[in-house]
Amino acid sequence: MAVVAATALATPLLLAASPHHGHAPHDPAKDAAKLSRQLVRDSSAKDAYRHLQRFQAIADSAEGHRAAGSLGHDASAAYVHRLLQKAGYEVDYRSFDFVYTETLAEKLSVVSPTPRDVDIKAMTYTRSTEVGGVRAALVAVPVDDTTGCEAADYASATFTGKIALIKRGGCSFAEKQAAAGTAGAAGAVIYNNTEGVLSGTLGDVASGKIPTGGLTQVEGEKLVADLAAGEVTVSFEIRELQEERTTRNVVAETRRGDAAKTVMLGAHLDSVTDGPGINDNGSGSAGLLEVALELAESRKQPANKVRFAWWSAEENGLLGSEAYVAKLSEAQREQVALYLNFDMIASPNGAQFVFDGDNSDNVGEGPGPEGSAQLERDITDFLDRKDKPHTGTDFTGRSDYGPFIEVGIPSGGTDTGAEGIKTSDQAETFGGTAGVAYDPCYHAACDDLDNVDMAHLDTNIDVIANAVGTYAFDLRSLTRPVPAAPTTGEPGSGGGLREGHAHGVTE
Repeated sequence: MAVVAATALATPLLLAASPHHGHAPHDPAKDAAKLSRQLVRDSSAKDAYRHLQRFQAIADSAEGHRAAGSLGHDASAAYVHRLLQKAGYEVDYRSFDFVYTETLAEKLSVVSPTPRDVDIKAMTYTRSTEVGGVRAALVAVPVDDTTGCEAADYASATFTGKIALIKRGGCSFAEKQAAAGTAGAAGAVIYNNTEGVLSGTLGDVASGKIPTGGLTQVEGEKLVADLAAGEVTVSFEIRELQEERTTRNVVAETRRGDAAKTVMLGAHLDSVTDGPGINDNGSGSAGLLEVALELAESRKQPANKVRFAWWSAEENGLLGSEAYVAKLSEAQREQVALYLNFDMIASPNGAQFVFDGDNSDNVGEGPGPEGSAQLERDITDFLDRKDKPHTGTDFTGRSDYGPFIEVGIPSGGTDTGAEGIKTSDQAETFGGTAGVAYDPCYHAACDDLDNVDMAHLDTNIDVIANAVGTYAFDLRSLTRPVPAAPTTGEPGSGGGLREGHAHGVTE
């Protein structure tokens, strides 16, 4: 960890407030309302876009991406660090070691009976085939409740030397490919159980047992249909560079404010190696940076300490946030009153998703730690006041709020969708095109400056600004009861309109 020494700063950010002798104590609600209004007014998508332009320029000069462990990410982190330090924050680099990955080959072709190419995505931390790949028979694992998770799923056919075709669901990608490898398979192809691309991770290098890639549901089901008609032979090549590297999170906090009531917000700064990552997640990073700089410009003295984080190696499996949380002592964890995450907030065909902290949608993983329901309510109340429609998204922990949830820290946040497909109801509510991914350039080279919806970016920057302004002075809403929510599926109710999001996905 490289800690920046405190220096005399030209910008009097968050220095000790001058005493108000003879004045009545400040009302935290009034202070919170005043600061939140100011930050919402002054924080803009237009200003955040300048940071996105910088991230694009960095990627253009660094092999087209800003992946953790690369020069592109290092330059992005240095840019964020420099601006925050100049603004007067206490800024640290939090370094950690990880295994850098870069896809060298991802190819799948049907050789017979009818030749065709199939789009496939290499799983992060997969084993690699030999150069040129392998030619082998394809064998489908029977679809059931476990679908390739257990040895018994491979008992109905011979998998030795063949490529296992497995449907997603029931267990992690790592467990599926490990079970297939134990059954003798030369490789594994996992196809999605919902619409959209399947871009996932096996978790770590040790988990990679056999070469493994992901397919869309449509492509997987086509192969299943081919197999029903007879034998299918494929050419399969998955290769990935893997090497130990060091990367670093950027963490900045106000110099004053009650550390026992730390308000924390974060976004991952790294991209995948396939593109510059301007929506994913330059958008969240730029939005967070814009609000942090406006907070400094306001010269307000928060009652509570405000901490911002730009995570690295999220695309490798939430490694930056995991490393950060793992190093917190129990006392330090208890100081963090809340964590809000902003990952992909400008999707070009997006919808306004709010993490379902209370599980009122009754979908997926259940509620977050106590206080998460209140964070959801505070965000949705703000959006309602702005006449912005919104809907819930499953609180799965598949982005950088996951490690915070695991240690009991109230968490929440927003996004605008990734590889999931927009429904007709969502298109009617939020605009855009039904039947198309929220972000058609998800994890692709086209995730550039043209892949940003400025209206979504502006709305979510307002969410960030309101949260920072409110919680910097007033945390009382976190203990205010949340009334039971309707589950009608109408915009704003949280029910019915879902997102498919794959960040950090291991299952």
